[in-house]
Amino acid sequence: MNGTEPLAERFQEQRARLRAVAYRLLGSLSEAEEALQEAWAGLSRNAPGELPDPDGRLVTVVGRVCLDRLRSRAGRRDTFVPDPVIAPLSPADPEQEVLYADAVGLALLVALEGLEPEERLAFVLHDLFAVPFDDLAPVVERTPAATRQLAGRARRRVRKAAPAAEPDPDRQREVLEAFLAAARAGDLEALVAVLHPDAVLRADSGAPASRSVRGARAVAEQAIGFRQFTDCARLALVNGEVGIVNLPEGRPLSVAGVTVVEGRIVALHLLADPERLARLDLPGTAR
Repeated sequence: MNGTEPLAERFQEQRARLRAVAYRLLGSLSEAEEALQEAWAGLSRNAPGELPDPDGRLVTVVGRVCLDRLRSRAGRRDTFVPDPVIAPLSPADPEQEVLYADAVGLALLVALEGLEPEERLAFVLHDLFAVPFDDLAPVVERTPAATRQLAGRARRRVRKAAPAAEPDPDRQREVLEAFLAAARAGDLEALVAVLHPDAVLRADSGAPASRSVRGARAVAEQAIGFRQFTDCARLALVNGEVGIVNLPEGRPLSVAGVTVVEGRIVALHLLADPERLARLDLPGTAR
């Protein structure tokens, strides 16, 4: 790989994977695109010579750009909800599937928000993209052994914060349909029954309207309060799991990623920030 032309071809070939790396590190689709542009600009200015592992090198370059962005961020709100990746419930054709390659559970992305920047990079690049610790160590400015410890600490925190979700989409859909039916009927007790006792609603409406609500009854009361919007609710795949999109008059009002564990909802991650919603791609959804 000599000069920028072969590098540009490789970068474009790997773009979907690199975008997935940046999205998991930043939790924002727009920031992920910006990070790719920044990474490519740096590579094109300093075109390397022959690279022994060009794909791995591209991943670490994007990772370094994302790490700088994570370090420069102000403190995250407790209510921050990552950008959702939305797909229709019906199976996509092979070409469409590429568009949804970034899908990873919102619960995982929310858990990643609680990590330190170096922990997040070590966990994401090693555990999700199989980058060796020897390659990650220079990026986080630690030894390989210390980098391994970073990833291990992050792994334990993620497992605690993001429980294993229900893998069956039909079961997910059944639980969400029960939730919506109870909300439409204004049936508080039915809502409480479908929610885990420690359920959390994290709603990002754009500061200062954002909020976090914990406990089944408190979350159910919030759902009852917004029952007038449930007639506009549609089911869709939100980051690979069945979620809810509210589309009054065809315009997005909110998108909710939902985590179902053992037949009950443990978390709802609601994005209702109008500016962020306007940037989302909303493919067809189903009732």
